[in-house]
Amino acid sequence: MTKLKLKRGDNVIVTTGKYKGTKGEILQVIRKEGKDPRVIVAGANIVKKHMKPSAQSPQGGIVEKEASINISNVMLTDKDGKATKTGSKMDGNKKTRVAKSTGETI
Repeated sequence: MTKLKLKRGDNVIVTTGKYKGTKGEILQVIRKEGKDPRVIVAGANIVKKHMKPSAQSPQGGIVEKEASINISNVMLTDKDGKATKTGSKMDGNKKTRVAKSTGETI
């Protein structure tokens, strides 16, 4: 598997598609062997899902929820909210992520 530069809790911006420009937090990173990694971003790629009545939702009905996006279609944002690439830097024995545009640690 490839090393990913994004992780859960990161603030990202969607760079392509219907939700281009949408900013949100990564809720989940989905990695499957042999497939491209995908992420679920809060507030982006909203789909409607028909739910049958169950113990958790006795009413059932149509629920709106976030669907996954290919990880190549999102980009990490820095403290200003602008898209940035990431690099790495050693702080003593620890490796930290650094925003390439500003040089600040993420």
